Amino acid sequence: MSDSDRSAGPNPSAGHSAEAHHWAPLDFSPLPVGLLVLAWIGLVVIGVLGRLWQPAMGVSPLIAIGLCAGALFPSRLLAATAPVAALAASNLALPGGGSYGSWAMAAVVYGSFAWPVLLGWMVRSRPLVGAIGGALAGSLVFFTVTNAAHWWLTNDYPHTLAGLVECYVAALPFYRWMPVGDVAWTVALYAPLVALSGVARKLRPLGVA
Repeated sequence: MSDSDRSAGPNPSAGHSAEAHHWAPLDFSPLPVGLLVLAWIGLVVIGVLGRLWQPAMGVSPLIAIGLCAGALFPSRLLAATAPVAALAASNLALPGGGSYGSWAMAAVVYGSFAWPVLLGWMVRSRPLVGAIGGALAGSLVFFTVTNAAHWWLTNDYPHTLAGLVECYVAALPFYRWMPVGDVAWTVALYAPLVALSGVARKLRPLGVA
């Protein structure tokens, strides 16, 4: 067999290479600004429509939007505007305009949806595992923080340890589907993230900034 015949034969490492690439860290650095703008708009639109259409209480894409934005955009502040804009815009279509009873409670809710951008590095470094872990962390933090704030900022429950426990127990039915929804939405948005990373990889040899 000639050298040319051997080079034309099957490459046993091709499958391993493709699998390794699938789990490789994501890198969006060479993406042009125009594509990042379109990605931001797309995330906000998905956040708005997904929140207005909820098959079950608490199943919305806002945690997933924060995770993906944190992985995609170089600025954490810019990334945080995606879930915040989606929450604010969807509130306009909800009864009462998404009133939270007080500015303090509103700040807690907005912050709880914005903070997952800080976990964007997990999505970039270990894409699928990091995305799922970030989604579960986002659900747990949202449940813990918002209910603690509700207990503290309102008079619905006694300001005692027993009252705090009562508040969390009463909120459990609302939390039941939230982790499922956050993981499902994050996994659904994982494929577009990988595709964008692939576009960035192709643009890198061209020196596109």
